[in-house]
Amino acid sequence: MKDNNSPLTKLMQDAQLSRRGFITSASAVGITSALGFSPFSAFAAEPKKGGVLKLGMSGGNTSDTLDPTLFSDWVPLNQAYMLMNGLVEIDENNKATPELFSAWEAKPGAAEWVFTVRDGVTFHNGKKLDAGDILYSINLHRGDKSKSAIKSQLAPITGLTKQGDNQILITLDSGNADLPYLLADYHLVVVPDGFTDWSHPIGTGGYVFDQYEPGVRSLFKRNPNYWKPDRAFVDAVEVLVINDPTARTNAMISGQVHAINRVDFKTVDFLKRSPALNIVRSSGGQHFTFLMDCSVAPYNNNDVRMAIKHGIDRQKILDTVLRGYGSLGNDHPIPKTDRFFNHSLEQRVYDPDKSQFYLKKAGLADLKIELSSSDAAFAGALDAAALFQGQAQKGGIQVNIKRQPADSYWDDVWMKAPFSMGYWGGRPTADQMFSTAYQSTAKWNDTHWKDEKFDALLLQARSLLDEGKRAEIYGELQSIVRDNGGAMIPLFGDYLDAASKKVGGIKPHPMFNFMGGRLAERVWLEA
Repeated sequence: MKDNNSPLTKLMQDAQLSRRGFITSASAVGITSALGFSPFSAFAAEPKKGGVLKLGMSGGNTSDTLDPTLFSDWVPLNQAYMLMNGLVEIDENNKATPELFSAWEAKPGAAEWVFTVRDGVTFHNGKKLDAGDILYSINLHRGDKSKSAIKSQLAPITGLTKQGDNQILITLDSGNADLPYLLADYHLVVVPDGFTDWSHPIGTGGYVFDQYEPGVRSLFKRNPNYWKPDRAFVDAVEVLVINDPTARTNAMISGQVHAINRVDFKTVDFLKRSPALNIVRSSGGQHFTFLMDCSVAPYNNNDVRMAIKHGIDRQKILDTVLRGYGSLGNDHPIPKTDRFFNHSLEQRVYDPDKSQFYLKKAGLADLKIELSSSDAAFAGALDAAALFQGQAQKGGIQVNIKRQPADSYWDDVWMKAPFSMGYWGGRPTADQMFSTAYQSTAKWNDTHWKDEKFDALLLQARSLLDEGKRAEIYGELQSIVRDNGGAMIPLFGDYLDAASKKVGGIKPHPMFNFMGGRLAERVWLEA
C-alpha cells in the first residue's frame, strides 16, 4: 500500500521546485565530487568517543555467514571489518598500506615475498597475534575443500612458511608485482590459529561480537584494547539489513539510522536537499553487467554477443537510470581510475545497424532472447533492462524480460541463467579484477568465458615489474574482453552513501561503499 505521508513521499513532493530553487538548495547542502569535497570539512576536528552508530544496509541475506571463505555481499564484508582486520588495507588513494602485515619486501623477480607481522596486536580473547594465526587464516582459502571465491587467486602460492614469530615467506610459482594488493582482499581477514566457530568470530578488530541474526541485525561493541589508537570511536555499531531501497531511504530520512549504503540513483537528488544529510559520492570500479553464458547457445557465438553489445544506448541509460552518477562502460571491467586503463580503446556506441550486421554474420535474421533481471542486481536494473529492450529491438533483437525474485537472485539466477544482470564492486588492480571474474579457472567467472590467450597474457603481465610492459599487456587484455568476452558492461556507477551530518570523519573511497567497508571503525558521532 502506498503511504502518501511517508518521509520519502513528502521529500519527493517538496522537490517540485524551480531549477533555481534546486540549485540553491543543492549548493547549501553541498554537491559531492568523486574523491574529495567540502561538505565534511566541518568534521576535521578531533574525533569524539561514544554513542551507538546505526547503519541501514543493503546486501544481506538470511543465509549469510561470518565465515570469511563464504563472503559474497556488502553486509558480511562490513561486519567482517568490524570484528577482524585484514593483512593489507587499501587507502583512499587506492594504494596498498600496512594493516596486520606491518611491512613487506619482494625479492628480485617478485616470486618471493617477505612479510612482517605487526607486533603488539591481540585478539578479543587476549591471544597475541603471531605468524601462525596469519598462516592459518590464509590457508582457510586454500586446499581442495575450500569453497572460497579467492581460492583460484591464491593458487600460485607454492610456499607459505613462518620465519620466526613475526615474519612470513610467501613463494609463488611465478612473479606477482601486485601481491600486496591481492592480500588486501576482504576475504583475507585474520582469526586465531585453529578457530572454527563462525557463529561467534574472534578477531583483532575494533569491535567485539555481541549479537548476530543473519540477514536481519547485528550488534558489535567497541574493543577497549584495539591496537589502532585513531580508529573505533563509537561504543557500539548496530547493523540493520534493509535491502529494499525505499525502506532504506525512509530509514535515513526519518533518522532511524545514521547512514545507508547503495543510495538509489532515483532519489539521490532528493536526499541532497535535506539540510540534515550528506551524500558521499565515490568514483571507482563499480560496474553493472549484462551477463551472457558463453557455454550455451546462442551466446557461445561471439557474433551474437557483439550484436547484443551494439544494441544498447549507454549514454541514455547513464542519464536515465543512474541520473549521471557514473560513467560509460566499454564492455571491460577496468575503470578510468586504474593506472592501466586503456585510453586508446574506442568507446563502443549504440549502433542498431551493427547489431544487424553481426546477426547476419551469425546466420540469423533476428534474435529472440530472455533476460533475467531484478533490482537485486543493482538499483535500477529493471529500468535498465526495459530501456535495453526497446533499444535492442531496432537492431533485430527481441528481448523478453523475466523478472526474478530479489531474495533468491544471487543463489538461483546469477551464474545460472543464460542471460542475466549483475554488478561488480571493482578491485584495486586490473590483475585482481581479471583474475576474479575473467580468468577461465576463476570461481566467479560469471559468463563462463574461456580464452587461452587471455589466461596466458594475464599470467605474463602479473609477473612483470616493468610498469610500461604491464600497461601494454593489460591494455590488450581489456581489448580482448571488450571484443570477445561475455559481459556487456554499459555503465560504471558511482558509489553513493548517505549519512547524517551527526556522523564525523566520513569520506569518499574508491573501493566499495562505506569507505571500502571500513566506515564503522573510521567515523564518530558528533552528538
